[in-house]
Amino acid sequence: MTLEYTLEDLPSIAEQIISTTKNKIMLFDASMGVGKTTLIKEICKHLGVQDVISSPTYALVNEYESNDGPIYHFDFYRIKDIEEAYHIGFEEYVDSGSWVFIEWPNKILNLLPENVTTLKIKASKNGKRILTMQ
Repeated sequence: MTLEYTLEDLPSIAEQIISTTKNKIMLFDASMGVGKTTLIKEICKHLGVQDVISSPTYALVNEYESNDGPIYHFDFYRIKDIEEAYHIGFEEYVDSGSWVFIEWPNKILNLLPENVTTLKIKASKNGKRILTMQ
């Protein structure tokens, strides 16, 4: 599925993602500043999160409470090696059955399960975003 969207379209995009995905582990693959965290915020909002949602760049993981239980939001941009993900218990989060949103998944490829949804986001020349969901 490929979608082109603006900030105003985010609520419907988030709804489509939630209703279309076949699993709860989502990888957000995009360059810096393209809107990974912004999209995750909207998805969390649609899942009933009332918490303030922010990028866990320094904490590595944020936990939010949703209508469907906990949501784990990872940002692996700053990790130096895969050992850091092991030390925070990443595998336990992934095995929890909860929603797991991962920014910069390329840093931990060897730890990812097979059943994931990858969301690739690119900026288009007209200021919109192009989302490809695999």
